[in-house]
Amino acid sequence: MKRVLLLSTDLAYGGAEDQVVRLARHLKARGWEVAVATMLAPRAYVTELESAGVSLFSLNVQRGRVPDVRAITRLAKAVRRWRPDVLHSHMVHANLLARLTRPLAKVPVLVCTAHSIDERGARGSGRGRIWAYRLTDRLCDLTTQVSRAGAKRYVELGAAPERKIRLLPNGIDTAAFSPDVSSGRAMRAQLMPEEGFLWLAVGNLTRAKDYPTLLRAFALVANEQSKSSLFIAGGGPLQGRVETLAAELTIAQRIRFLGQRRDIPQLMRAADAFVLSSAWEGLPMVLLEAAASGLPIVATHVGGNREVVVEGRTGVLTASGDPGALAQAMLELMALPEEERREMGMRGRSHVVEHYDMEQVVDQWEALYLELLGGAEGRQ
Repeated sequence: MKRVLLLSTDLAYGGAEDQVVRLARHLKARGWEVAVATMLAPRAYVTELESAGVSLFSLNVQRGRVPDVRAITRLAKAVRRWRPDVLHSHMVHANLLARLTRPLAKVPVLVCTAHSIDERGARGSGRGRIWAYRLTDRLCDLTTQVSRAGAKRYVELGAAPERKIRLLPNGIDTAAFSPDVSSGRAMRAQLMPEEGFLWLAVGNLTRAKDYPTLLRAFALVANEQSKSSLFIAGGGPLQGRVETLAAELTIAQRIRFLGQRRDIPQLMRAADAFVLSSAWEGLPMVLLEAAASGLPIVATHVGGNREVVVEGRTGVLTASGDPGALAQAMLELMALPEEERREMGMRGRSHVVEHYDMEQVVDQWEALYLELLGGAEGRQ
């Protein structure tokens, strides 16, 4: 039985972390021995992993600007104890930690997955992280990116050579995220009993998602379409600022901040359309989920968004950081006949089922692991 250790920077509710958990559970179901290690103490998904029989442990790294070098020795001990065939790290901090640990704890295969096209840190620049990727590239077997745009960008920046980077997208359970008229009506009656057009946005309230642009755009939409509402599911460090901005724009009564939710499929079914205002992205899970749910989408033209939203067929793409352009795209979609919006959403679902279904994505991961393991055995 092959053993894979998935290393994540964090385990909180977010797109990259969700993908780690999905991959762990699917690999376990296919007969792999799977463990998940987190640098920071896990804040979510513990029950889901335990119920799937996936081992979970933390390196107990403390949050802060100064790197905790003890994480290297802790990971090395875990690797020597658990003896994985594949160490698969996710997100920049875990990727760099796995690379620096490899000389101290040999592992046949190390795969590093980047989930973002833009590795900027708290101070807004990702140059140091790109240099770190470049300097440690020789310590990993392969870097993967979740989007074509991300892979292209990493090669351009020199974060990884073209021969050592590969596209392997995120995947979702397309059965769990699927149109369901009856459950959608029930959820809508619960959340929004009045008539009107319901926009849904899902994602943590962080700089990357650029909610201020969304709120300014929605203020313009609400001025034109008085019976429109915006529901935002997610929490994060900028929630207070975003709520204050909604009050300043006098649209607070038209917006509902739902906080962290575990019923996203039902929320998707209740909405009329989905909107994503990100300043930068990798391959957003929420876009895949919205498309699989049959929602027409308005999204910014960044990162992997254009790989999910087919312009004019499954949704509308617009410039990032431009409230006027985002508002215009939202109004254009609202002006379409309901039947046309429904057809747009179903084309989006077909696109996601064909390219991003989780079972198909796990097939690709298994094939990649076995390919690299075969190469490692050949070098011995």
